[in-house]
Amino acid sequence: MAGTGKAHLRRPEEVLLRVEDLVVEYPAPGRKVVHAVSGISFDVKAGETLGLVGESGCGKTTTGKALLQLLSVTSGSVVLDGTDLTGLSPRDMRRARTDLQMIFQDPISSLNPRRKIGDIVAEPLQVWGPHSEVEQVRMVDEMLEAVGMDPVQARGRRPHEFSGGQCQRISIARSLVLGPRLLICDEPVSALDMSVQAQILNLLGDLKADYDLTLVFIAHDLAVIKNVSDRVAVMYLGKLCEVAGADDLYDHPAHPYTGVLLNANPEPDPEAPLDLEIREAGELPSPIDPPSGCRFRTRCPYATEKCAAEEPMMRKVGDDHFVACHYPTL
Repeated sequence: MAGTGKAHLRRPEEVLLRVEDLVVEYPAPGRKVVHAVSGISFDVKAGETLGLVGESGCGKTTTGKALLQLLSVTSGSVVLDGTDLTGLSPRDMRRARTDLQMIFQDPISSLNPRRKIGDIVAEPLQVWGPHSEVEQVRMVDEMLEAVGMDPVQARGRRPHEFSGGQCQRISIARSLVLGPRLLICDEPVSALDMSVQAQILNLLGDLKADYDLTLVFIAHDLAVIKNVSDRVAVMYLGKLCEVAGADDLYDHPAHPYTGVLLNANPEPDPEAPLDLEIREAGELPSPIDPPSGCRFRTRCPYATEKCAAEEPMMRKVGDDHFVACHYPTL
């Protein structure tokens, strides 16, 4: 599926984050290359939440880590408020990371089991300041309270003494203590129970408003993405296939793969009829040797010879609705 193109990008002065032609590749045995992310482009306005959705292995997490420069970017640009992060020295990038932080998927393993919670949340302050111990304790307590934790009870305890949901709250407190502008959420609720998921999602919504945050929310659960996102970008095998407002994309999916994802999302109604019009076939291709043309064509019921020979370009099919497909379903 998916193609290239920048028709969906807005003017640079309108956005906080602008990613263009991002490519991330890994070496593989036998002098082969894993094409994890293959030339994707997207942007995020200040105060907006972009949902990045797709099945496992499509490159979502790699994209999130590439935004933070936690891994080597093969080519492309990641521009945060006018600064291209891919061109910064390691020293300058360390300072730039105070403006963008990440919440990782596993809330327990992302915390150092040997350290107390107060020290974990205070660690960014110990590096960047303020260096007054009294001020650090005040800021840690304030942030723990903001995420719904009792600072007096939590400060002196270690991660294994908390549940997964509580550990995720602590991770959020650590990521926000420096006052970042952009928060990358890498499937922050996928390891949690449903009731706890709702609590964390509500918490992120409140913190976004209170701290004027901009979010890139990565997930494979479309129900979660719809609830938190202003705009949604759908990924498949390292490419973007559709970008649209959350309500528009869910009500009027234009790419066959988006239709497959929505159809796979269970509806809590045993009497609901099954939509059998769109379903994928075949195995997921390897990112080492992706299909020519449209990468979704090997599983698409509408594929033709054109899909194999020509990569689709991102084009507009509605108001703020863009799709990379030769035969959109709209």
